[in-house]
Amino acid sequence: MKKKVLAVVFAAMMTMSLGMSAFAGETEASTEAAAVDLSAVKTVVDGQLTVGTEAGFAPYEYLVGDQVEGVDMDICQAIADKLGVSLVVQNMDFDGALAAVQQGKVDIVAAGVSVSPEREEVMDFSDKYVDSQDVIVVNAENPAVTESSADALKDLTVGVQQGNIADLWVSNPDNAAPKSVQRYTKFAQAAADLANSKIDAIIMDKAPADELVASSDGKLALAEGDPLFEDSYAIAVQKGNDQMTAAVNAVIEELQASGEMDQIFASHATESESEAETEAE
Repeated sequence: MKKKVLAVVFAAMMTMSLGMSAFAGETEASTEAAAVDLSAVKTVVDGQLTVGTEAGFAPYEYLVGDQVEGVDMDICQAIADKLGVSLVVQNMDFDGALAAVQQGKVDIVAAGVSVSPEREEVMDFSDKYVDSQDVIVVNAENPAVTESSADALKDLTVGVQQGNIADLWVSNPDNAAPKSVQRYTKFAQAAADLANSKIDAIIMDKAPADELVASSDGKLALAEGDPLFEDSYAIAVQKGNDQMTAAVNAVIEELQASGEMDQIFASHATESESEAETEAE
């Protein structure tokens, strides 16, 4: 994790050192953002941006006390600031959050949401803001999988977060053939079952997997080898809400062009690692 943090910090420093090139990119993004008619953006509740999330996916969203923090929340705060409204975060199950944005009960969902053809049929997405890799987490003392591969999952009981991209992937017989798929609303529940050998493995994004392993007091580990598959995260918006999608995209462009997106990732990688170390103690 520390190597990853250093790499992200280095990327941010490189972005800043580009000087005029970075400034030019920021200017271009600002021009595009200015073209968005913010007055046309309507929210579910006047004066606030209502965000649905599931705060068990560090470093993207995690709880500090009763406050939801993380990469996605910083992006959402930037969106709220751009719209000139307050940010209201609703912490709920992942499936519930996706249903809420489809029904217009929240303005957006920021919860490490992977873009997939099935989801694109029922909701819209912002531009992608991060690429992710999905890996296998195993019981460290008694690993059911020794090397990361789809074939290694055959006849195993695999844990996933209900409704997320790993659930969709492992449930497709063209991808894997587990004995069964155990679906959880929170990864902490899956981690407890894996540590107690009630399931054989968990499939999840590498960044929160690193956090899960770090906070497990040596009970969990990552299977060695390449990631199972790669995907990308974006912010989910109600189908047809083009004004909101355009506003979200404008903010993502600004954060990326200015280098602030790199700083957000670096900040929360460090903070969530500290949270994990505290929990492990």
